[in-house]
Amino acid sequence: MIEVLLQTSLPGLKLLNRGKVRDIYDISADQLLIVASDRISAFDSVLASGIPLKGKVLNSLSEFWFRYTADVVPNHLITTDVDAMGPAIKAHAAQLRGRSMLVKKTQVVPIECVVRGYLAGSGWKEYRQSGSVCGIKLPKGLRECDKLPKPLFTPATKAATGHDENITFARAAKIAGRKLAAALRDQSLAIYQKASDYAAQKGIIISDTKFEWGMIGEQLLVIDEMLTPDSSRFWPADQYKPGQSQPSFDKQFV
Repeated sequence: MIEVLLQTSLPGLKLLNRGKVRDIYDISADQLLIVASDRISAFDSVLASGIPLKGKVLNSLSEFWFRYTADVVPNHLITTDVDAMGPAIKAHAAQLRGRSMLVKKTQVVPIECVVRGYLAGSGWKEYRQSGSVCGIKLPKGLRECDKLPKPLFTPATKAATGHDENITFARAAKIAGRKLAAALRDQSLAIYQKASDYAAQKGIIISDTKFEWGMIGEQLLVIDEMLTPDSSRFWPADQYKPGQSQPSFDKQFV
């Protein structure tokens, strides 16, 4: 029977934070170790049970997308090879292999950067109420899960607990500054476009996804995870029928 890793224990390493899914260890002045557990986070809550190997799937997907989009924007990934992470980390190789990444330490930007290509989830709910999403006016008559005329950047506040709050670009600019907010928007849209084009070739629709960003000096980097079922809605293209909710490969079925 495959064991479920709900919590890491790495003597000799300093635990910095235990998030909804990932455990983060402080390795040095400029490096962190991020470990993807098998915990399930759904609707902003951590469930009591886990899914075997979930963390390894998340880690592999993030690694793939970090490498695939590195020519568009830089990211924080250093390596996923435990044997190359140094002796203190390698000592825990059995627990870490396949579910960990050594990353650059950054100053986290306090905005969730959501890109929506389709009208689903909270975007659909907001559209029905106001005809807009995060202050962006949309055409009348759109249906649930319709493809949007163009992908939308719809930022949200970062909440340590509870629900993130959708905000307008103007409010994001007040939080981060207009120049940085514009860079977050433009680079998030660029990543989404490249990723969605690739996924479409594989029969997958990326309805929407969330990116997190950090700064090293003046350099902006994608951090945390990228394009996983925890941060994105993936739909099978051959079953896509606008006007209703879609079959999905994301986590919300739990």
